[in-house]
Amino acid sequence: MTFVADCMLGRLAKWLRILGFDAAYFPKAEDPDLVALARREGRVLLTRDTGLIERTARRPDRLFVRSDDWQDQVVQVLDEYGLWDEIRPNTRCLACNLPLKPLGREPARNLVSPYIGERAASFAVCAGCGRVFWPGTHAGDMELKIDQLRARRGRPRN
Repeated sequence: MTFVADCMLGRLAKWLRILGFDAAYFPKAEDPDLVALARREGRVLLTRDTGLIERTARRPDRLFVRSDDWQDQVVQVLDEYGLWDEIRPNTRCLACNLPLKPLGREPARNLVSPYIGERAASFAVCAGCGRVFWPGTHAGDMELKIDQLRARRGRPRN
C-alpha cells in the first residue's frame, strides 16, 4: 500500500517511511495536485484538510487523519489498513522515499567519515539520492518509538 500525505502531515509521512511504507510528501503541493497524484499512482490520500475530504468523494483511497499527534496518526493509518504485519523499519529513504539497498562496509567507507566507517555495524544506500544510512546514536530512540507504536496495536481509539 502506498500513500501521499498533504502538507499538514509531514511527520506522519516521515514515520511511515521509517516503518518501511511508501509515503509521498510534497509540502507545497496544492490539493488538486495531491488528488491527481493519488489517482495516477494508486495512492491513498492522507489529509487533515476537512475541506479536501468534503470536496472529494468518500472512497477507500482517502483517509481523514483525526489527530494532531503523529503517533496517533501512525496508529490510525496502520489500524485502518491492517498494516501492522507489513512494518519493515529502516528500509526506505527518509529523504526521497525510495527503497534502500544494503551496502557493504568497504564501499561504505568511501561514502562516510572514517569514524563512522569504522564503528557502524551496517550500511544502506539510496539509489535515488545517494544518501547513506547506518544505525547511529538515534537508532535506539527510534527503536523505542517503534516498539511503543507496536504496543498500541489493536487498542481502542479515544
